[in-house]
Amino acid sequence: MNSIISYIKRIVTSEYLALVLRIFVGYFFIYSSVSKIPYPAQFANNIASYRLIPYPFVNILAVVVPWAELVTGLFIIIGLRNRATAIVIGLLYFGFIIMVGLNVIVDSPISCGCYDTVGEPVSWLKVGKNAIWLLFALQIFFYDRLFLLRKGGRR
Repeated sequence: MNSIISYIKRIVTSEYLALVLRIFVGYFFIYSSVSKIPYPAQFANNIASYRLIPYPFVNILAVVVPWAELVTGLFIIIGLRNRATAIVIGLLYFGFIIMVGLNVIVDSPISCGCYDTVGEPVSWLKVGKNAIWLLFALQIFFYDRLFLLRKGGRR
């Protein structure tokens, strides 16, 4: 039993798992931004439907969030400022969890607006998925040690 726990711990703390998660998280951030960047008005409608952001900030967020997703997705994939990028990604996922969770609690019939203009409806399953993505960002933050663009090579 002890060997199984140490094996799982070794996998969870692996820098190679962090590399795989970097590519995985970065891909999905880039994928989600590509459908939002060309249509900021539709994304602004999705943000406004959550009824949590003050109206003057909706348009600003509709422009900034997709570009932040694109830049952080690219940065995390290429290994540029991994820890800072993981913090930004983690904060975005934390915000997504709060926004979706609050709308699930009030039983709001809206779509999440995650990857497309007509996304899946908000649900506890979506909150759980975002929590898993947040755990991925935390794993990258704590255990990623493959800084490919850092002077001096691998570490």
